[in-house]
Amino acid sequence: MEHFLQFFILIPLIGFLASLIIPRKNEKGISLIAISTASIQLLYALSFFIYWLTNGHIVLDNKVLVIYHSQSAEFFLDLFFDKVTAVYLITGSFLALLVTVFSKYYIHRESGFKRFFNTLLFFFLGYNLVISGGNFETLFIGWEFLGISSFLLIAFYRDRYLPVKNGFKVFTVYRLSDICLILAIWLNHHLWSEGFTFSNFNDSVLMNNLFQNHQIQVISISLLIFIAACVKSAQLPFSSWLPRAMEGPTSSSAIFYGSLSVHLGAFILLRTYPLWESLVFIKLIIICGGAITGFVATSIARVQPTVKTQIAYASVAQIGLIFIEIALGLHTLALIHFSGNALLRTYQLLVSPSVLNYLIHHQFFNFSKPELKKETGIIKKLKNTIYVLGVKEWNLDSFMFRYLWMPLKKTGNLFSFINVRITLFLLVPAYGVSLIYLMCYPDFSEKTSSYLSLLFAALALIMALRSFTERKNALFSWLLLFLNSLWINLSVSVNNDYSLSESSLYLAGILLSAFVGVICLNKMRKLEAPALDRFHGHSYEYPITAFVFLLSCLGISGFPVTTAFIGQDIIFAHISEHQIPLVLITSLAVLICGIASIRIYARVFLGQHVKNYHEIAFKSS
Repeated sequence: MEHFLQFFILIPLIGFLASLIIPRKNEKGISLIAISTASIQLLYALSFFIYWLTNGHIVLDNKVLVIYHSQSAEFFLDLFFDKVTAVYLITGSFLALLVTVFSKYYIHRESGFKRFFNTLLFFFLGYNLVISGGNFETLFIGWEFLGISSFLLIAFYRDRYLPVKNGFKVFTVYRLSDICLILAIWLNHHLWSEGFTFSNFNDSVLMNNLFQNHQIQVISISLLIFIAACVKSAQLPFSSWLPRAMEGPTSSSAIFYGSLSVHLGAFILLRTYPLWESLVFIKLIIICGGAITGFVATSIARVQPTVKTQIAYASVAQIGLIFIEIALGLHTLALIHFSGNALLRTYQLLVSPSVLNYLIHHQFFNFSKPELKKETGIIKKLKNTIYVLGVKEWNLDSFMFRYLWMPLKKTGNLFSFINVRITLFLLVPAYGVSLIYLMCYPDFSEKTSSYLSLLFAALALIMALRSFTERKNALFSWLLLFLNSLWINLSVSVNNDYSLSESSLYLAGILLSAFVGVICLNKMRKLEAPALDRFHGHSYEYPITAFVFLLSCLGISGFPVTTAFIGQDIIFAHISEHQIPLVLITSLAVLICGIASIRIYARVFLGQHVKNYHEIAFKSS
């Protein structure tokens, strides 16, 4: 029975690959593949669920594929099925079918029709990987797929400024959840001596020993998972990204930010509940966070002028309640709540254009002035205060910018003295000398190795920060990201157990991505020097080059498109659990590298297409 789990991944994978082959103008063929994929997945999920129930509904776990194995690390895909997977799978498949049928007509004759359905099926693949993942690595692959597909669908209208800007803003917040998951995987790797799967959580003896001997690590993993869940489900203080994500088409907003993607934070809490079940401290944090989010989000939703913002914050408030239900152990209620909230928000978003049209006409012909209630005293002042805070969305956007991204920008500006000349004649030779020295003299004392690792990781972080704040030369920013990856690899290679084959696995993906990225940027430089202080919109004329460069950006950031993804996982596995400063600096460098690479892509290839090298008619015909 376990061997049938892989079809939950194969069906959306085949549908996604088939949609790539269909010509752009064949709308019927593209929509048919999308609708057929969602339909087959729903029918298969229902059939499997009935068969699973009638055969004892036991927890299923299947180790599908070992991608990489060595003495120190093992990377494998594992699939898992229980009642949580069943509810998320059936609900997700039904809503995917509903949205694909709706989108067939809603996106009709749009220039990005094929691109929309390609991205939608890619999202569906990532969603099924997350909910079917039997270990953190499999779940994380789907988590990454959701992040990039989210950015692409928000920026679907890529010739407009706001969709591109908001898409990039959401991606930067998503990267924070990615890094929290990477750190949780790193701690989890040191916590379990053998290949870990979620079925290990069901072993009560093993879990009790874990709590007694490694309580600090368990608390740290639980906190990291909670932060990742808060980011993904737009809980405080990360709630402001959700209404910004509504810049995409209504159908993608419905399936992403009304129903499925936004509930995956609750899913990961349900999946890891046995890990923090006995930690009262973690439960209290989740309950308090959910309660505060519910109050704040409700106060915002009631006074917002746009229907999408109202629905977004109403959904956030309900997810806050779901968090409370999960922490209290009411998992069946939480699953029912998830299904109901997902179905309701999808329906509200899909019918919102029609409802707005009706209400505007109704108000135009039947307007009546509301009666004013006279209130005085502290209650009136409190209501007015909450009203103003709700209108301003409790300043959550400015809070995030001031305390999360502005410190990174200010720190990056401290290294503005690093230019092309310093990089080529100082930093590149410094890397070469360090590499040769490590190859000739590989034996270090433990103290020297620790200092060298921190030095190399700090240099990697400086490269990423400088690339993040570069506003002129796109090629120079790309070179800095390449050097960032090289320094990260060098910082871990100081450890004696980091083999050449493991290093080459990471570097092969990085070198390939960097080389392809240079070719794409050089092609654009022949047209005009693509500065990073504005959006250039080159995807209008060069969509294939834009797509290839996007893959390069994902590859150099360690996304699951090259061997660098496996290599990055191995790199973190080789960082000792006692090297806290090293793992923090390395994870921060990886975080900023991912943001800076997508920033280059957005500035060069997205935005309005206005070019001075085209012929301009100064007089009308």
